[in-house]
Amino acid sequence: MSGLSMSDAHRLARDPSVATRAGTAAKLAQRFNAADFTPAELKLAEDVFRIMARDAEVRVLEALAANLKHNPLLPRDVAVMLAKDVDSVALPVLSVSEVLLPEDLVEIVESQGSPQRLDAIAGRKQVDATVSAAIVNVGSESVVAKLLANPGAYFTEPTLHTVVDKFGDSEAIQTPLVHRSVLPVTVAERLVTRVAEHLRAHLLSHHEISAELAIEIILQSRERATVGLAMGVDEAGLAALVSQLKANNRLTASLVLRTICMGNQRFFEHALAALTNVPVANARILIHDAGGRGLATTWTKAGLAVGLLPAVRAALDVVIQTEREGLDLDPERYARRIIERVLTQYEKFGVAFEDDDLEYLLAKLNHLPLSVQIVP
Repeated sequence: MSGLSMSDAHRLARDPSVATRAGTAAKLAQRFNAADFTPAELKLAEDVFRIMARDAEVRVLEALAANLKHNPLLPRDVAVMLAKDVDSVALPVLSVSEVLLPEDLVEIVESQGSPQRLDAIAGRKQVDATVSAAIVNVGSESVVAKLLANPGAYFTEPTLHTVVDKFGDSEAIQTPLVHRSVLPVTVAERLVTRVAEHLRAHLLSHHEISAELAIEIILQSRERATVGLAMGVDEAGLAALVSQLKANNRLTASLVLRTICMGNQRFFEHALAALTNVPVANARILIHDAGGRGLATTWTKAGLAVGLLPAVRAALDVVIQTEREGLDLDPERYARRIIERVLTQYEKFGVAFEDDDLEYLLAKLNHLPLSVQIVP
């Protein structure tokens, strides 16, 4: 075999010391990395590595791990044996070996999840979402922070919620989490009122959250912030956001009113569908019933304050009118047009706004550009 020479074999026979065995292991591993083996030689080398991996001496195993950690031809069973050994042997393999499968890493996290091993796995070039979930379940704040900062680590949405549940108030976690290239809207919604000002600015500018949200954050209200966050979200993300808000008792009449006043008709439809437990397609039919009874029925069934219905109807009328007239208004002028119409209901008929809602709408007008003049 091109890996070991006869002189190597004679040396082992004469001097089977730890130093000789470690030197031989390193030499074979280096040649294994560089040489082209025939199938027979490859099988023989693999068998030799299996024997060496059972050596009780750490120096021998360290030589194997250090020299084979990058090799994609390393037999998986040998890689797993090395990855489960003492730290000086395991950590190099856990850090970089591409031979280890996600299920191997999950098993090691769950059975041998020392801080050092978790740290090594968290820094791998790629970390499968199942491995990330296992690390988040048992890992320390520092390990999870390292994992979040790793652009090659993948996460499911539930795993990111677990991160927020466990470490959401820690800036060490918030920083890499906010700086992830993509965040699900439900995770961003939970973070937006928790993070420090400098992180909030990054959240606003890097996660396709509209400028509307910046105004809401100045007003320091989770509900107001959610209004802006709901803009520009796809149907699946919007359904998830509404579901989360409902589950946490935050899908309130105030939030629904403010959202339609910003022209977010899709959120309005999803919210009423969720509150009345009907499919969103059915809610849309009722909401846009030409006689207006469907909206009143749906609003009442949703358990929302009846006194706000005239304002909601006024906002919806502007949305429908704008679509019918084909006006191409930018989002800010569109919102101002709606708010102006809604406020006329307050002035003319004394619509029962909560003080916070009235303050919210007036504050909006101070930040929005002038719209086209409309006749109430």
